[in-house]
Amino acid sequence: MERSVDHRTPAAVALRGVTAGYGPRTVLRGIDADIAARRVTALVGPNGSGKSTLLGVVSGVHAPASGTVERFHRERPALVVQRSAVPDTLPVTVRETVAMGRWAHRGLWRRLTADDRAIVAACMARLDITGLADRPLGALSGGQRQRALLAQGLAQRSDLLLLDEPTTGLDAAAQAAILGVLADLRADGVTVIFATHDAEAAAWADHRLHLRDGRLSGGDRHPVPAPGGSAAG
Repeated sequence: MERSVDHRTPAAVALRGVTAGYGPRTVLRGIDADIAARRVTALVGPNGSGKSTLLGVVSGVHAPASGTVERFHRERPALVVQRSAVPDTLPVTVRETVAMGRWAHRGLWRRLTADDRAIVAACMARLDITGLADRPLGALSGGQRQRALLAQGLAQRSDLLLLDEPTTGLDAAAQAAILGVLADLRADGVTVIFATHDAEAAAWADHRLHLRDGRLSGGDRHPVPAPGGSAAG
């Protein structure tokens, strides 16, 4: 269910009683949460806690078995997968990887327009990977590959960006670069949600939802912006 943004509400997405899984296996159980609009929310929890499944539900690629997902954002969500989910043997360059972000607007078989190519170039520049444009994605370091995947997400030009473990396994400099881009997106009015089991990355976010065994065990489930538009963390 898509709705126009109502600036009186702090939520970009509202989940009520959401249960989801894969076949007979239930992964998420009774999730109730509001995702704050124009803020950064971290989904925190160990591997297997349901973080990726919750991202899939919020993005719309995974239908819940029960419950409701109410949306207050404008554009189709942009989901950035874990870099480990992309095979090293995938025969694509960095430029082609970022250009895939335009498929949601152009379709798989339609040629990119000049505007599309300009968006791809701008996203590569924003992530400082223009010099890697013609290199195979599989030949990149972990940090470089994560930047390419994030650039692909930015190329979708969505107001809701979801990332699965964007800083996991990266060195401190690469982590800082990724978080810096997310901070810029927040300043631009984009709602950002990222899954992590890194306490330091989670502490940086405006809000946190803690998952354990498919249930919320704490965090800011119903965040309300502080006066003046700042977020209560």
